[in-house]
Amino acid sequence: MIRLSNVDLTYGQATEQATLALHDVNLDIRKNEILTIVGASGCGKSTLLRLIAGLLLPTRGEVLVNGQPVREPRRDTGIVFQAPTLVPWATILDNVLLPQRIVGRVSLELRERAQRLLRTAGLGEFTDRLPRQLSGGMQQRAAICRALVHNPDILLMDEPFGALDALTRETMTLELMRIWAEEPKTIVFVTHSITEAVLLGDRVVVMSPRPGVVREIVQVGLPRPRRFKMEADPEFVRCAERVRELIFTQEEHA
Repeated sequence: MIRLSNVDLTYGQATEQATLALHDVNLDIRKNEILTIVGASGCGKSTLLRLIAGLLLPTRGEVLVNGQPVREPRRDTGIVFQAPTLVPWATILDNVLLPQRIVGRVSLELRERAQRLLRTAGLGEFTDRLPRQLSGGMQQRAAICRALVHNPDILLMDEPFGALDALTRETMTLELMRIWAEEPKTIVFVTHSITEAVLLGDRVVVMSPRPGVVREIVQVGLPRPRRFKMEADPEFVRCAERVRELIFTQEEHA
């Protein structure tokens, strides 16, 4: 569904401080899989997401979605960032609908879908609350609903649980897998957590330090639905150890 072919991305290309963030990235992402990406800070994980989203254009190579070059943001793609970025003066329901309202696409059907998503995310009783009246985890659930309300085929998630406490983070991980099971999407999920990457992902992409290249893709052979008790499963241990080995070996040689 998504293909990155020989992709380079250089920031400040025409300046003396040009930085090669990604180099010769080749990656195929299948329809409705959850692909997780891990690597050291500054390895280009977020840059890779922005290329898929059409927020950046590659310096070299191409990014394709369903065979079409990505040259601008696409309607079939939703994005969730680390911070919920909710508008503080709007209700939770209005926040979920805001991007679609801006482009004039709010309908009764879309409003009903937003309310249904909020109920699914456990926020049905909080649709008329303001963001400050909700916990960080609840705000992030609303941000996920906002990314899903227009029913995108692709969901890009840039460390969406990174700012949450450990218990809320685990709750949100399970919540995401439950939402995905009900409405499968192609999810590309960036994280610093090896546990999170293995538990969520069908495959784990391990990136090298800058300039980021795909060092290895680890196939995760765990059945779904996934649960945290699977951390003791030999397959989970194998995958986590391999990802850890790749990351720490490359850091030692960096």
